[in-house]
Amino acid sequence: MTDELTVGQLASRFEITVRTLHHYDEIGLLAPSARSGAGYRLYSEADITRLQHIVVYRRLGFPLEEISLLLAHPESVEQHLRRQRAAVLDRLDEMRDLVAAIDRALEKESTGMKLTKQEQQELFGEGYSDEYAAEAEQRWGDTDGWRQSQERTSGYSKQDWVAIKAEMDAVNTVFVAAKRAGLAADSVPAMDAAEQHRQHIHDRFYDLSHEFHRNLGDMYLADPRFKTYDDQEPGLAQYVRDAIHANADRHAG
Repeated sequence: MTDELTVGQLASRFEITVRTLHHYDEIGLLAPSARSGAGYRLYSEADITRLQHIVVYRRLGFPLEEISLLLAHPESVEQHLRRQRAAVLDRLDEMRDLVAAIDRALEKESTGMKLTKQEQQELFGEGYSDEYAAEAEQRWGDTDGWRQSQERTSGYSKQDWVAIKAEMDAVNTVFVAAKRAGLAADSVPAMDAAEQHRQHIHDRFYDLSHEFHRNLGDMYLADPRFKTYDDQEPGLAQYVRDAIHANADRHAG
């Protein structure tokens, strides 16, 4: 028959080896329906359809013995296809979950933040968000400071982040105390707090000059997302910014 395929043609169509087809014939999983006059295997349309099912089941991880049992049942092609479709959808769900887990691991490694999101919220409150972190990377991802920060923080443990948070809180406490005491932003205690703030970032994240520290101070005032300063003490964002500028002037002089 003209629609019959030789073993070589069948192997080429399904991208499997001739040896595999010989093995399927030997174990009775797929025997050719005919032979040529010279004794060569010839596969009919029914054989081709059966091989389609075998290939799909194999890709889904079914062992040959189980595939043989499945194909031995008097099911229609539609029933086999529905079973295979359901199995593929289950596998897709598993793969999506796996991809999501891999993405979470990649995010954890790329940010260097060795904390769960719950732990991040517990430590940094609403001041930390994935959206802000992503924006920061977009704005400064090509800078030496960003790369240096990523290198340093990549090895930080949860205990390191707890210590960093304590250091931040200590500096902020000094700022609040100085402001509430009525000390000017250019007073020595306020400028000393600004220097502690700069040194904290310099030691923990990236090299921070006094001039670049000015830019951070301006951002704390200009970006409403730094309202956490004002949540601690009304007007604190302005006070911190002015103290940072005064401290930079002190060191420039």
